[in-house]
Amino acid sequence: MTQHTTLSDTTAEELAEITSRAALAAEELAGTSLERRATLLEAAAAGIEAEKDELIVLAHEETNLPEAQLTGEVARTVNQLRLFAGVAREGSYLEAILDSADPSLTPPRPDVRRMLEPLGPVAVYSASNFPFAFSVAGGDTASALAAGCPVVVKAHRGHARLSVRVAEIVSAALQDAGAVAGTFALTQGRVAGEGLVVDPAIKAAGFTGSIEGGRALFNRACTEREDPIPFYGELGSINPVVVTRAAAEERAGALAEGLLASFTMGVGQFCTKPGVVLLPRGSSVPEELAALLSERNGGAMLTPGIHESFETGVQGLDATDGVTLVGRGRATGEGVAPSAFRVPMESFLKNAERLTTECFGPTTLLVEYGQESELDQVLEVLPGSLTVSVHGTESDHATWASRLPRWKKLAGRVVWNGWPTGVAVNNAMQHGGPWPATTGSLHTSVGATAIRRFLRPVAYQNMPEELLPEALRSANPLGIVRRVDGELTR
Repeated sequence: MTQHTTLSDTTAEELAEITSRAALAAEELAGTSLERRATLLEAAAAGIEAEKDELIVLAHEETNLPEAQLTGEVARTVNQLRLFAGVAREGSYLEAILDSADPSLTPPRPDVRRMLEPLGPVAVYSASNFPFAFSVAGGDTASALAAGCPVVVKAHRGHARLSVRVAEIVSAALQDAGAVAGTFALTQGRVAGEGLVVDPAIKAAGFTGSIEGGRALFNRACTEREDPIPFYGELGSINPVVVTRAAAEERAGALAEGLLASFTMGVGQFCTKPGVVLLPRGSSVPEELAALLSERNGGAMLTPGIHESFETGVQGLDATDGVTLVGRGRATGEGVAPSAFRVPMESFLKNAERLTTECFGPTTLLVEYGQESELDQVLEVLPGSLTVSVHGTESDHATWASRLPRWKKLAGRVVWNGWPTGVAVNNAMQHGGPWPATTGSLHTSVGATAIRRFLRPVAYQNMPEELLPEALRSANPLGIVRRVDGELTR
């Protein structure tokens, strides 16, 4: 198992060696039992859990994130690994389908059996804002290993020492659990970042980061390779929120409190931060929010570069015609001040390109509409997002029953009377959306079905039983749920 105990960048020669080992490991890992894959993931989870105190302190030093938040993130990371252990063990993700031969049909139908099988080595690009849950041992790594794919991680420079330590722990845990050499490795630096996605051994990639960085890697994966590969990028999202007039009249104070908590969570550095909030004109929510903001302290951002980009983004909002400041909190030390702005609907529509660009950090834009019919105009200018949220009352149900089919086209998750921050890690979660939220809205990067990204379907026709994968044998030795001649059964 490869371990990087220093902070030195990976060279081209080292990268080639690492990916070659991953390619050699791929066939053996693909052939391991579902139970063995589950055991490997559980071993990684136990290793991280055992060293969590050390890891949290290290993460706090490198990212400025509060230890309480990091404690929750470690728990989420461990739970993700265990979730995917359960997914692997249960086996229905294989989508095993068996159709019996029927010579009486015209044309005659052969015996055909189909299942999902691992793609091969996967490159994982760590995120800056989640040093555990979207990093070395995060959801991309967990889902790829569960699928039976070796993983080569590109560490994020914003938490390089933490990445090395987590990789050491995961490597040791996997090795102790009997994983084949090449199952997991860590790389660092620009050479690895640019080279992984075009390395012939890599068969898919998962990325969480900026639109610019993700688009560049996506282009390389799709145009600079002789064999294009899937590139699953989570990029930028403004996560629009609609507040109906009835909701604003009923609970303006609670809405202001919830919004403030959501857009300042993690110093506004969550991919699900509500960046645009559509409010009825005349609502008291802006005034309520301004009063709350005046008492709110800011915080330090993840990196100097993110800090600088945030300040530039806020200045751009402030300089846009029609945009005015609602309120600003207090900046402490090297931190940034949380802020909120407002703009009338007509000015928003005129400056949509600028005002629908994500400003990563603790700020949000209140767009004030007159009639709710004006909301339909916004659909033409809002980009794809991870989430769409609606705050309404029972009296709004009839209106939104007809409106939701149009709004849900913007996002992969639709929230009613809630805020988008706080993504559950479970079987039903969808964390993905139309461009630029992701490079493909067909898949999720959170939740059990994230495993689907690193699998491909293979059909076996008239294959002898002893040559079939266990999942497709007639006796069903794995005891998994399958579709046999059109019927779901064990």
